[in-house]
Amino acid sequence: MFIPDIYKNEDKDSVNKFLKENAFGLLINQTNGKLWATHIPLELEINKEGSAVLMGHISKENPQWTAFESNDQILAVFTGPHSYISPSWYDHENVPTWNYTAVHIYGKIKIIEGDAVIDSLTKLVDKYEQNSKCPVHVADLSKKTMMQTRGIVAFEIKIEEIQAQNKMSQNRDDKNYTNIISELEKTKNPQSMAVAKEMTNYRK
Repeated sequence: MFIPDIYKNEDKDSVNKFLKENAFGLLINQTNGKLWATHIPLELEINKEGSAVLMGHISKENPQWTAFESNDQILAVFTGPHSYISPSWYDHENVPTWNYTAVHIYGKIKIIEGDAVIDSLTKLVDKYEQNSKCPVHVADLSKKTMMQTRGIVAFEIKIEEIQAQNKMSQNRDDKNYTNIISELEKTKNPQSMAVAKEMTNYRK
């Protein structure tokens, strides 16, 4: 994606934190001659070789997986908080814009099978069940329920390139920057307020 230098995020720890907190991504590849996209959780992990990978799975009924072996190049897109920025919030004439955080990952995908599938599902469920009153564990599921895993295709994506952008009004002076935060907070919109929080963290 196009990223002006001022908005580039090249801090590895920051990007990893973002990916773990915003794991519901968009998996994009070319399937049967056209672009195909699926919205799914894609979890950042370190594989046995010590490489950073994304782990995920899709339904076997989804034709996207049929192209994984013939063309292993994929793009995974992740987005964070975003909000409209009104030009009325500046002390000078300007144009409307949008503040947002996004990460694009390019990599090679491969289908995984056997125990690796169960390991991947276990990590996924444990992550999202940890705040449940009665957490469900994959190991406790019946054989009948686990039969449903036959209906999925699990995969691992070896990360080859990461492009990360934090567009948070970094090009504004302190006065206008502070006013943008104030106006975002006034909206009471969860997305806008999340952007305000991100901006506040930038200039503590």
